[in-house]
Amino acid sequence: MARYFDVHPDNPQRRSIGQAVELVRDGGLIAYPTDSCYALGCALGNRDGIDRIRAIRSLDDRHHFTLMCQDFAQLGQFVHLDNAVFRAIKAATPGSYTFILPASREVPRRLLHPKKKTVGVRIPDHVVAQALLAELGEPMLSSTLLLPGEAEPMVSGWEIKEALDHVVDAVIDSGECGTVPTTVIDFSDGEPEIIRYGAGDTTRFE
Repeated sequence: MARYFDVHPDNPQRRSIGQAVELVRDGGLIAYPTDSCYALGCALGNRDGIDRIRAIRSLDDRHHFTLMCQDFAQLGQFVHLDNAVFRAIKAATPGSYTFILPASREVPRRLLHPKKKTVGVRIPDHVVAQALLAELGEPMLSSTLLLPGEAEPMVSGWEIKEALDHVVDAVIDSGECGTVPTTVIDFSDGEPEIIRYGAGDTTRFE
């Protein structure tokens, strides 16, 4: 049975955030809110967590996982950026964007796209997500909480608790999230290619 943390959206309780992060460090899988919609998250090196995310979402090995990063300095440790790409992404973060970029050696091989050796990265503009990342001290492996066959992600923590009670270890609820996933932009070839139109404004990348 998943633990349920009801946290304040603007001032999340440190004790609850700390307990949720301990579950992540101990190999747990959590559902947590972001500035676009709910996400599933686990530690970077958590093989079981990756397999559980794939099973919950029915994902194949071509799916781009996302490294949810606290800030730009952290993001820069895990991907390669030239100056032009650096400036473009810096101007758009934090925000509802996922950027696909060539991965550095810091990224576990099993998280890479099998052919491109790329990974998705993003910096959320959400108080609770930022609190979790600050406490964890490293990126969290994440994927949008969109269940197979569903057109939109779930928006309520209680709804997620009921649906995934036996397949996640915790649900962090800070009120309803949006239902629109991030805008996904592929910078792996140096030029922006919009892969998915979502919550982030694409004007600057078109």
